[in-house]
Amino acid sequence: MSASHGDSENSLVSVARAVRARGLKGEVVAELLTDFPERFESIKQLVAIAPNGEQRQVDLEDFWLQNGRIVLKFAGCDNVESAGEFSGYEFCIDETELVPLEDDEYYDFELEGCAVRDREGNLVGSVRSILKTGGTEILVIAAPDDKEVLVPLAESIVVEIDTAGKSIVIDPPEGLLDL
Repeated sequence: MSASHGDSENSLVSVARAVRARGLKGEVVAELLTDFPERFESIKQLVAIAPNGEQRQVDLEDFWLQNGRIVLKFAGCDNVESAGEFSGYEFCIDETELVPLEDDEYYDFELEGCAVRDREGNLVGSVRSILKTGGTEILVIAAPDDKEVLVPLAESIVVEIDTAGKSIVIDPPEGLLDL
């Protein structure tokens, strides 16, 4: 899932990113950044973050899923021009509103930035992003030598994840880190 935006009071988690305005009634088509689109049923307000970092509260009047994206309708956004102003914005919720996960599940933002080491303690790099393949997800790791290392997020390889300590321990099969 998505980026995390922090400030002094709380942490925000992106759940959608505006792509374009839609129709004449002020609707915004957005890319989903959550694995839980049903969460929008209980959301009344979102924090809209502009590309320049400026934040504002928006009231969610309605939403619906369409072709793998979400269409958002905000209060006071009643024409294509006002909807177009949201282009490039990210829509966020407070971290306290996250859907609880099982013990062995993690949000992408929790893994991003984690230092990755092998069992001997050698630094492999830090997690840049998570690649969704439709199968096993892949950790995209930025190595110290500016190379990119791809490591499957499989229990047999990723042996320890400490999100609080921002560290991951891997036991890669021979040759994996040389690819």
